[in-house]
Amino acid sequence: MNIGIFTDTYFPQVSGVATSIKTLRDQLEKQGNQVYIFTTTDPHVERNVYERNVFRFSSIPFVSFTDRRIAVRGLFQAYQIAKELNLDIVHTQTEFSMGWIGKFVARNLEIPCLHTYHTMYEDYLHYVANGKILKPVHVKQGTLAFCYHLTGVVAPSDRVLTTLTDYGVKAPIRVIPTGVNLHQYEQPDTANLRRQLGFAPDTPVILSLSRLAYEKNITASIAAMPRILAAVPNAQLLIVGDGPAREDLEQQVKDADLTAHVSFTGEVNNDDVFRYYHMANVFLSSSDSESQGLTYIEAMAAGTKIVVMTSPYTDELLSSRALGATVKNSDELVANVVDYLLHGDEHQDAKLLARKLSEISADTFGQNIMAFYRDAQVSYEQAHEDTPDFSD
Repeated sequence: MNIGIFTDTYFPQVSGVATSIKTLRDQLEKQGNQVYIFTTTDPHVERNVYERNVFRFSSIPFVSFTDRRIAVRGLFQAYQIAKELNLDIVHTQTEFSMGWIGKFVARNLEIPCLHTYHTMYEDYLHYVANGKILKPVHVKQGTLAFCYHLTGVVAPSDRVLTTLTDYGVKAPIRVIPTGVNLHQYEQPDTANLRRQLGFAPDTPVILSLSRLAYEKNITASIAAMPRILAAVPNAQLLIVGDGPAREDLEQQVKDADLTAHVSFTGEVNNDDVFRYYHMANVFLSSSDSESQGLTYIEAMAAGTKIVVMTSPYTDELLSSRALGATVKNSDELVANVVDYLLHGDEHQDAKLLARKLSEISADTFGQNIMAFYRDAQVSYEQAHEDTPDFSD
């Protein structure tokens, strides 16, 4: 099958969406498909550098998300490329520029168009004029407009499914969580990362790994450190990633006199991420804006205990303390982090972990997506067979 993936976000940009698309591409190609990425230009990618099966279209920084891009041209160019490639299906990954280009291509080639709804936009409205212009009703209207005439929609979690259903999206929706390459997480930490970071082999390490954005609520994790240190005096919080909130977070650490216990690595190579999960004792996230929480799945794949905010998605994912805990407030956050730092080895269930890992594997993800593609092709053909032709 020839598959066109249309996205505003792709490597070298660092995000959960970019990681999800890379995993998808790898799995689809593993099954013998040809996968082509239609995406935006990037200042970190030279125009003449060859990227296998990647087509980039002129773009500019996107409003308040200046590290994200939006295409400004390429509609008919993308159509001509897709026609020459003889695409069988289009899979869009954004509701913005490249998403609309993907829909245009699919419509004119008369092939199915599926879409993955990655982002809960209502959690990001504050980025645009401090939330004074865009409201939740605008998100609903924009979502309905984009999802109109789609062959199907991939929801990474039940939370996304519920949101889209409440909005009134009529296209068939299937919940397919992004998978993780489990083989990568089986690799030993040969780099001795703890030594590089200045941690002793027995230092209790709490890991925060994400884009350093305000909606990730990393401030709450930092604010919890004094109480964690009261119980575990040698604990360390390692914050991995970069983003617009970094300067404010570093200032918060200084103001709280926590520089000896909280450190920042900046952005790390995606191929090295698994080492950070393996190195940590606990993975901590105070975010309540995740549509699926890919980092949670990655931490689980590494066998690292997880402490995250409660939600229908996280409560289902972390069904046992052998995997992790969901919390409602800072008191519960502190109590669970401390418990895992001091008694983590007491919370083990190898069979449950193996079963969960099977569900979230990249192989399972790729197989479920391919099944959706095949069903979409059938439903698309049936729908067009039932449509009367008035051209004569």
